[in-house]
Amino acid sequence: MCGLCGVLNADDHWTDAAGSAAFADRRNQPTRRRERLHRVLLANRVLKFYGFTLGDAQGTAYLLSSRTGRQELVGHVAALWPVAERMAKRPCDPLDPALLAALDHASLALDHG
Repeated sequence: MCGLCGVLNADDHWTDAAGSAAFADRRNQPTRRRERLHRVLLANRVLKFYGFTLGDAQGTAYLLSSRTGRQELVGHVAALWPVAERMAKRPCDPLDPALLAALDHASLALDHG
């Protein structure tokens, strides 16, 4: 999707519920921006294994980037994984034993670092 389409295709997705009017009466509710950045942080832990990074694109989309500089806008988190698989030209399986081992190793390094 081109940059303009990514901005114009700004329909809310259920994963972006934080910060909406439905949560306005709750105290200490994370803001929509903070929630998006937290999703980016978590997704990047997995995407690193596949050679990608994810960034927030103006609060309306996500920008998936490869190590080679290839980039693609993604409308919401649910659309991220098919795009990553297409760019990687291989499955991006969240239950891949090698991925889980890498995540476990990174977690241990954080705990003892």
